[in-house]
Amino acid sequence: MGNRKQFHFISKVTCSLFAVLCLWVVAVSNVHAVIEIEITQGGESAIPIAIVPFGWNQAGQPPEDIAGIISADLQRSGTFSPLNREDLIGSPVSGDIPRYGNWRLAGAEFLLIGSVGKSGSNYSVEFQLFDVSQQRLLTGFNFKVTDQTLRNAAHQIADEVFEEVLGIRGAFNTQIAFVSVEGEARQKSYKLQLADADGQNPQAMLTSPRPILSPSWAPDGVRIAYVSFENRNQSAIYVQDRQRGSRKKVISKAGINGAPSWSPDGKRLAVTLSFEGNPDIYVLNVDGGQTRRITTSPAIDTEAVWADDQTLIFTSDRSGGPQLYEVSASGGRAERITFEGNYNASATVSSDGMNIAFVHGSEIGYQIGALDRESGLFQTLTDGTLDESPSFAPNGQMIIYATEKGGRGTLGAVSLDGSVVQSLSLDTGGVREPAWSPFTN
Repeated sequence: MGNRKQFHFISKVTCSLFAVLCLWVVAVSNVHAVIEIEITQGGESAIPIAIVPFGWNQAGQPPEDIAGIISADLQRSGTFSPLNREDLIGSPVSGDIPRYGNWRLAGAEFLLIGSVGKSGSNYSVEFQLFDVSQQRLLTGFNFKVTDQTLRNAAHQIADEVFEEVLGIRGAFNTQIAFVSVEGEARQKSYKLQLADADGQNPQAMLTSPRPILSPSWAPDGVRIAYVSFENRNQSAIYVQDRQRGSRKKVISKAGINGAPSWSPDGKRLAVTLSFEGNPDIYVLNVDGGQTRRITTSPAIDTEAVWADDQTLIFTSDRSGGPQLYEVSASGGRAERITFEGNYNASATVSSDGMNIAFVHGSEIGYQIGALDRESGLFQTLTDGTLDESPSFAPNGQMIIYATEKGGRGTLGAVSLDGSVVQSLSLDTGGVREPAWSPFTN
C-alpha cells in the first residue's frame, strides 16, 4: 500500500519520466464510441415528474425524442423520478390545460408537456412545466433550433426544469472532457475527447500513440490546457482553442511541466514546474509567459487548483504524506487543510469555492472524499478501491471521477452528498482523467 500511495501521488507530476510521448496528431473528428451511463444508486427522495412525449407536426417520428432526453437527464441527477411512459394517463401538448387531479392521482408532483414543429430546415420547440399540487404553470417558452441542436434544446429544457423546481442551475447542457484508451500494449491509442454531459456526440480533439495528460478547461469553455511531450525528452504545456482548432505552447522549461489549472479570470494557469530543482507551484501568465513561484518547500508540491481568484489549493507531502494545503496565489505561508487519514490529494473545487473533492486514501484503497471549507466537515462519497481525478460539475451538484471496473478504466459520478452514484463506461476501450466543462452562457 505504501508504494502505491507514493506512485499515485508522484505520477501526476512525473509520469513524463515513465513515458516519452511521440508527436501529437491534432484533429477534431467524430468518433462512434459513446459513453453509457448507468445509475447504480439513486436519491431516496427523488421528485416524481410526468414527462409526456412531445407532440410532432409531421408524419412519422421526430429526429430526436425530446421528452426521452429530458427524462434521462433528470433521472440521472437523482433528484427526479420520471414516471414510466406506460403509466402516463394522457398525452397533452403545449397549450393544453392539464387535468391536475388526474395527474395528482397518477403520483406526479410536476408535469412537463411540449411539442416540436418543423418549418423548412428549422425546428420550433415549445414546452410548459406545471406544478400539479399548486395547479399552476411554472415556466415555459419556445425557441428555434436546427436538427443538429435538437439535443441541446432538450438539455436546455432539463436545465430549466431543474432550476425552476430546485432553485439550482442545471448542468445538463454542458460537456465533459476525458481521455480514452484503446488497443493493447504498444499498440494503444490515446484520445482527448469531448462529449455532451450525457455521453453523446463525442469528438476527438487530440490523438496520440502515447498517454495524454491533465486536460483542464478554461472558464470560457473554449480553451483547454494539457501536457504534451512532442520534444520527446521535454514536456510542454499547450493551450488549444476548440473553436478555432489552433493551439499555443505556453511553457516548456527544463524538468517537469505539468498539472495545469485555469484561474477564474482565464488569464493564468497554476502549474507544477521543477526547472529550479524541485517540483513547486507556479502561476503562469498565459499571454505573456511570465511565471511567479508560489511555493519553495523541499517537499513535492503539485496539483494546484484555484479556490478563488486569489487562493490556491495544492497537494504536498511536506507533512510526511500527501495532504492538501491552501496558499495565496501571490505566495506566502501555506496552511494544511486536510487531516483525515494519511493520504489526501488531487483536489477539485466547486465553482462557489465552498466545497473541495479529492482522492482520499483508506485501508481498502482510494475513494473520493469531500470537504466543506467553512465547517471543515469531511465525508467519503464513494466506496471504490481506485477512484481518482475528481472534477466538479459547474453547478457543484455532481462530481465526475476516474475509476476501474472489470480491469478497465471507467468513469463514475457521485452527488455532493453521496446519495446518487452513476457508472459511465465507454463502449470501446477505457477512459480516464475526466474534466467537467464550465457553464458557457
